[in-house]
Amino acid sequence: MPMMIRRYRPEDCGTLAELFYRTVHTVNRADYTPEQVNAWAPGTVDLSRWDRSFRAHYSLVALRGGVIIGFGDIDPAGYLDRLYVHADYQRQGTASALCDGLEAAVPGKITVHASLTARPFFEKRGYKVLREQQVERRGVLLTNCVMEKEPELRRRSAGAPGGADLFPKDFRGSP
Repeated sequence: MPMMIRRYRPEDCGTLAELFYRTVHTVNRADYTPEQVNAWAPGTVDLSRWDRSFRAHYSLVALRGGVIIGFGDIDPAGYLDRLYVHADYQRQGTASALCDGLEAAVPGKITVHASLTARPFFEKRGYKVLREQQVERRGVLLTNCVMEKEPELRRRSAGAPGGADLFPKDFRGSP
Protein backbone atom coordinates (compact mmCIF):
# COMPACT_ATOMS: atom_id res chain seq x y z
CA MET A 1 0.00 0.00 0.00
CA PRO A 2 1.59 3.34 -1.04
CA MET A 3 2.37 6.09 1.41
CA MET A 4 0.81 9.51 0.97
CA ILE A 5 2.18 12.80 2.34
CA ARG A 6 -0.20 15.70 2.87
CA ARG A 7 -0.44 18.96 4.79
CA TYR A 8 -1.52 18.93 8.43
CA ARG A 9 -5.21 19.44 9.24
CA PRO A 10 -6.46 20.54 12.68
CA GLU A 11 -8.45 17.33 13.04
CA ASP A 12 -5.12 15.41 12.94
CA CYS A 13 -3.86 16.92 16.20
CA GLY A 14 -5.16 14.30 18.65
CA THR A 15 -3.86 11.44 16.51
CA LEU A 16 -0.44 13.12 16.23
CA ALA A 17 -0.28 13.55 20.01
CA GLU A 18 -1.02 9.85 20.48
CA LEU A 19 1.55 8.85 17.84
CA PHE A 20 4.13 11.09 19.55
CA TYR A 21 3.49 9.41 22.91
CA ARG A 22 3.65 5.86 21.53
CA THR A 23 6.78 6.56 19.46
CA VAL A 24 8.72 8.06 22.36
CA HIS A 25 7.65 5.22 24.67
CA THR A 26 8.65 2.48 22.21
CA VAL A 27 11.30 3.67 19.74
CA ASN A 28 13.14 6.13 21.99
CA ARG A 29 13.34 3.71 24.94
CA ALA A 30 16.41 2.25 23.26
CA ASP A 31 18.33 5.42 24.14
CA TYR A 32 16.47 6.92 27.11
CA THR A 33 15.42 5.61 30.52
CA PRO A 34 11.78 5.07 31.49
CA GLU A 35 12.01 8.19 33.68
CA GLN A 36 13.27 10.21 30.69
CA VAL A 37 10.61 9.03 28.23
CA ASN A 38 7.90 9.70 30.84
CA ALA A 39 9.22 13.25 31.27
CA TRP A 40 9.50 13.76 27.50
CA ALA A 41 6.08 12.33 26.66
CA PRO A 42 3.89 12.15 29.77
CA GLY A 43 0.74 11.28 27.83
CA THR A 44 -0.90 14.67 27.86
CA VAL A 45 -0.25 17.60 25.56
CA ASP A 46 -2.03 20.91 25.20
CA LEU A 47 -3.83 20.12 21.94
CA SER A 48 -4.76 23.74 21.26
CA ARG A 49 -1.11 24.77 21.66
CA TRP A 50 0.06 21.92 19.40
CA ASP A 51 -2.55 22.84 16.80
CA ARG A 52 -1.45 26.49 16.81
CA SER A 53 2.15 25.38 16.43
CA PHE A 54 1.36 23.00 13.55
CA ARG A 55 -0.63 25.73 11.79
CA ALA A 56 2.17 28.30 12.28
CA HIS A 57 4.75 25.85 10.91
CA TYR A 58 4.91 23.95 7.65
CA SER A 59 3.49 20.63 8.88
CA LEU A 60 3.21 17.36 7.00
CA VAL A 61 1.46 14.09 7.80
CA ALA A 62 2.30 10.66 6.33
CA LEU A 63 -0.51 8.17 5.78
CA ARG A 64 -0.68 4.58 4.64
CA GLY A 65 -4.09 3.12 3.94
CA GLY A 66 -5.71 6.23 5.40
CA VAL A 67 -3.91 5.73 8.74
CA ILE A 68 -1.49 8.39 10.02
CA ILE A 69 1.94 6.78 10.37
CA GLY A 70 4.16 9.83 10.86
CA PHE A 71 4.38 13.60 10.96
CA GLY A 72 6.83 16.46 10.99
CA ASP A 73 6.97 20.23 11.03
CA ILE A 74 9.41 23.03 10.35
CA ASP A 75 9.19 26.75 11.06
CA PRO A 76 9.89 29.47 8.45
CA ALA A 77 13.37 30.07 9.91
CA GLY A 78 14.37 26.45 9.23
CA TYR A 79 13.97 24.91 12.69
CA LEU A 80 12.76 21.33 12.19
CA ASP A 81 10.65 21.03 15.31
CA ARG A 82 9.12 17.55 15.27
CA LEU A 83 9.64 14.39 13.20
CA TYR A 84 8.00 11.22 14.49
CA VAL A 85 7.16 7.92 12.83
CA HIS A 86 4.95 5.21 14.32
CA ALA A 87 6.98 2.30 15.75
CA ASP A 88 5.45 -0.15 13.26
CA TYR A 89 6.59 1.96 10.28
CA GLN A 90 10.24 2.59 11.19
CA ARG A 91 12.88 2.15 8.47
CA GLN A 92 10.34 2.15 5.64
CA GLY A 93 11.11 5.59 4.18
CA THR A 94 8.46 7.54 6.09
CA ALA A 95 10.86 9.84 7.96
CA SER A 96 12.88 10.39 4.77
CA ALA A 97 9.78 11.33 2.77
CA LEU A 98 8.60 13.71 5.49
CA CYS A 99 12.06 15.23 5.87
CA ASP A 100 12.39 15.70 2.08
CA GLY A 101 9.18 17.71 2.10
CA LEU A 102 10.09 19.74 5.16
CA GLU A 103 13.58 20.55 3.88
CA ALA A 104 12.18 21.67 0.52
CA ALA A 105 9.85 24.16 2.23
CA VAL A 106 12.56 26.54 3.45
CA PRO A 107 15.45 28.12 1.53
CA GLY A 108 18.23 28.37 4.13
CA LYS A 109 20.01 26.10 6.54
CA ILE A 110 18.01 23.74 8.70
CA THR A 111 18.51 23.18 12.41
CA VAL A 112 17.17 20.32 14.48
CA HIS A 113 17.48 19.26 18.12
CA ALA A 114 17.74 15.55 17.41
CA SER A 115 17.24 12.85 19.98
CA LEU A 116 20.03 10.33 20.43
CA THR A 117 17.75 7.90 18.60
CA ALA A 118 17.31 10.21 15.59
CA ARG A 119 20.92 11.39 15.38
CA PRO A 120 22.08 8.63 12.94
CA PHE A 121 19.11 9.35 10.64
CA PHE A 122 20.00 13.04 10.43
CA GLU A 123 23.72 12.32 10.03
CA LYS A 124 22.95 10.12 6.99
CA ARG A 125 21.06 13.09 5.52
CA GLY A 126 24.11 15.34 5.81
CA TYR A 127 23.35 17.08 9.11
CA LYS A 128 26.37 17.93 11.25
CA VAL A 129 26.38 17.85 15.04
CA LEU A 130 27.09 21.31 16.44
CA ARG A 131 26.92 20.17 20.06
CA GLU A 132 25.26 17.77 22.47
CA GLN A 133 23.10 19.43 25.08
CA GLN A 134 21.09 18.59 28.16
CA VAL A 135 17.47 19.73 28.17
CA GLU A 136 15.19 19.58 31.16
CA ARG A 137 11.69 18.15 30.88
CA ARG A 138 9.60 18.01 34.04
CA GLY A 139 12.73 18.07 36.21
CA VAL A 140 14.49 15.30 34.26
CA LEU A 141 17.56 15.84 32.07
CA LEU A 142 17.63 14.42 28.54
CA THR A 143 20.50 14.56 26.07
CA ASN A 144 19.93 15.63 22.50
CA CYS A 145 22.07 16.98 19.67
CA VAL A 146 21.85 20.37 18.02
CA MET A 147 22.41 19.58 14.35
CA GLU A 148 22.51 21.67 11.21
CA LYS A 149 22.32 21.11 7.47
CA GLU A 150 23.60 23.70 5.03
CA PRO A 151 21.49 24.55 1.94
CA GLU A 152 24.05 23.19 -0.54
CA LEU A 153 23.77 19.75 1.09
CA ARG A 154 20.01 19.59 0.71
CA ARG A 155 18.22 17.93 -2.15
CA ARG A 156 15.78 20.32 -3.75
CA SER A 157 13.37 17.80 -5.11
CA ALA A 158 10.89 19.10 -7.64
CA GLY A 159 9.18 15.74 -7.36
CA ALA A 160 8.61 16.03 -3.62
CA PRO A 161 5.79 13.94 -2.17
CA GLY A 162 2.36 15.28 -2.93
CA GLY A 163 3.15 17.32 -6.06
CA ALA A 164 4.16 20.87 -6.87
CA ASP A 165 1.43 22.62 -4.88
CA LEU A 166 2.61 21.00 -1.63
CA PHE A 167 5.03 23.86 -0.92
CA PRO A 168 3.07 27.10 -1.09
CA LYS A 169 5.06 30.24 -1.86
CA ASP A 170 3.43 32.12 1.01
CA PHE A 171 5.12 29.81 3.55
CA ARG A 172 8.70 30.29 2.39
CA GLY A 173 10.30 33.01 4.43
CA SER A 174 7.06 34.14 6.04
CA PRO A 175 7.11 34.89 9.77
